[in-house]
Amino acid sequence: MSTINIKQQVTELSKSLRLPSIRNQYDSIINQAVQESTAHDKFLLDVLRIEAENRINERIKSRIRSAGFHRKMYIEDLVREDLPDDARKHLPGLIGLEFIQNERNVILSGNPGTGKTHIAIGLGIKACMAGYKVLFVTVPRLITQLRESRSERTLRVIESRFEKYDLVICDEFGYISFDKQGAELLFNHLSLRTGKKATIITTNLSFDRWTDLFGDPVLTAALVDRIAHRAILVNMNGSSYRVKETRNLGGLKNKS
Repeated sequence: MSTINIKQQVTELSKSLRLPSIRNQYDSIINQAVQESTAHDKFLLDVLRIEAENRINERIKSRIRSAGFHRKMYIEDLVREDLPDDARKHLPGLIGLEFIQNERNVILSGNPGTGKTHIAIGLGIKACMAGYKVLFVTVPRLITQLRESRSERTLRVIESRFEKYDLVICDEFGYISFDKQGAELLFNHLSLRTGKKATIITTNLSFDRWTDLFGDPVLTAALVDRIAHRAILVNMNGSSYRVKETRNLGGLKNKS
């Protein structure tokens, strides 16, 4: 049987068996095996390993896409010396993702520009790579989605999905206030995950100012009690991380 016929049959079989890596990397796989005079059993193992590794990578990419990150921000890109002291203290423990396994919330609270969103997304991407199902959403967008789903009578479907994520990241908590309906929807939604799944919240407001958002002291106290229970509280107050990053890139040289 000619080499061309063999390649054609491998291509057809890999399509029917849904083995795209073998099909796409056929030439390089064969050439490497010839150059290294690979034994048959080792060759078969190498082929299967390539397919398995590529499937894992594709699943990771799919989880990252599905998470809805508005930007890809990696923990490894953080300049740790520029982070607030409390963030530097907690980061090594957070990177291990034990808080997800232990179903603990993480509250990143502090003034704007100190790296809250970068840390949250970085942890979210690491969680995707570790096989966890993640959702990233800004609080304003979440409330809008909840309002729309309520009017379409699909709120229960949204809630069911929301409580099943291994990790939910709620960004920009505190940037806008909400009316009574929005406050109640958010309270009910976040309460679904209490003690069951991990949630990361980034906020520029301390707990004592959350009443300004909800407008209801009783509702606020109940939400803080649920979210903060067993939570990892990270004080993100400090100098602007973004300003330091821009300065390091040379963006502020002409202004200094």
